Amino acid sequence: MNSHAHDAAATSATAKTPKVGFVSLGCPKALTDSELILTQLSAEGYQTSKTFEGADLVIVNTCGFIDDAVKESLDTIGEALAENGKVIVTGCLGARADDGGGNLVKGVHPSVLAVTGPHATQEVMEAVHTHLPKPHDPFLDLVPCAFGEAGIKLTPRHYAYLKISEGCNHRCTFCIIPSMRGDLVSRPVGDVLKEAKALFEGGVKELLVISQDTSAYGVDVKYRTGFWDGKPVKTRTLELVRTLGEIAAPYGAWVRLHYVYPYPSVDEIIPLMAEGLVLPYLDVPFQHSHPDVLKRMKRPASGEKNLERIQRWRAMCPDLVIRSTFIAGFPGETEEEFQHLLDFMREAQIDRAGCFAYSDVHGADANQLPGMLPQAEREARRARFMAVAEEVSIAKLRSRVGATMQVLVDHAPAMGRKGGRGRSYADAPEIDGVVHLLPPEKISKQFKVGDFVRARIVQAQGHDLVAQPL
Repeated sequence: MNSHAHDAAATSATAKTPKVGFVSLGCPKALTDSELILTQLSAEGYQTSKTFEGADLVIVNTCGFIDDAVKESLDTIGEALAENGKVIVTGCLGARADDGGGNLVKGVHPSVLAVTGPHATQEVMEAVHTHLPKPHDPFLDLVPCAFGEAGIKLTPRHYAYLKISEGCNHRCTFCIIPSMRGDLVSRPVGDVLKEAKALFEGGVKELLVISQDTSAYGVDVKYRTGFWDGKPVKTRTLELVRTLGEIAAPYGAWVRLHYVYPYPSVDEIIPLMAEGLVLPYLDVPFQHSHPDVLKRMKRPASGEKNLERIQRWRAMCPDLVIRSTFIAGFPGETEEEFQHLLDFMREAQIDRAGCFAYSDVHGADANQLPGMLPQAEREARRARFMAVAEEVSIAKLRSRVGATMQVLVDHAPAMGRKGGRGRSYADAPEIDGVVHLLPPEKISKQFKVGDFVRARIVQAQGHDLVAQPL
């Protein structure tokens, strides 16, 4: 679970300018919610801080998906209350009910000032206004440290997340996200493309497209036609991705797709990757391979055909990298079904894989299924899965030794003269591996964070690569 915090630049505000402490927990989708709130706070003249100390109140954006995330969120709220005393809670945990039907956060921490669910910028701002009146007129103020219309971002300035929709229409039995974030609501395509353009103009070199279900973009509005730059654009994943690639091209920037469900329509996107318009990288949440387990999970998209799909995608785009997540020890999973998953991993050659031992999250329908496995067996299967996943991943990484790749620099001490760290097209930030850059052989060679450098891969090192800048 990643924690992101924001410390806005000093403004011309006086010492009396109200200060809001802010901590953001959870996934990139929660991070984009935090960015919206921080943008609004800054627009209204509030200072923001990454610490509780000295803040007039604290906002905690929570995660509530799995038990570890719930504990982290509740602990953070407790710390904020202990250190500051005035706390507003937002995010997925804010929408969770306890066993008695009351609000879970209020039940554990009754002294919090207010609790909202996710994507609730307006409700959060109303709570802030109640307990810390706004200092001045938002229409007269500029937002410091912002990307124009894209607002404030909590990521480093060279990459950013672009959320294209909220919520999900699926009712997977292991998941409670729809109960917290609601059904699919697609953002207007013109608004999405306007934000993307502002980010590229602000120096972003990598745009990470996120949602609960990227492949379903526009389903809720029947793929209606919107407008961008005076031209009609359908509210549909294919048209969105193509236009994002076209906007990114003059900036030499990357577009990376996350949370892509394996519907047949994805076949239309792969040629855009083959021609270099967007990165040949797909984050596809397969979750399992066995048809019976997928049915118990109520997974969409005819999961039993996933192997054929992957083979077809790779035939169209041989450079394609696939990352995925899986669940081991799902209720009722037999040894034969689990073995099917291991065989699938080897045959599908999934480049990057993460795996969770099944977590019986409060409120998930799967908890009522027969055949709940002991926790120790779930963890053992997760370990067995990861051993196979690492075997596949390491073999794939070793095959890159000798190749020349483009690397986006994330870290470059001494202008790169001491080497640095970056990522290739195969590596999304924070979840995949990295490319360790050696000191350049040419003394004149320099690079900084956000630069693209060409580098020759000289070694595979665990989940990472080592490369010599050229």
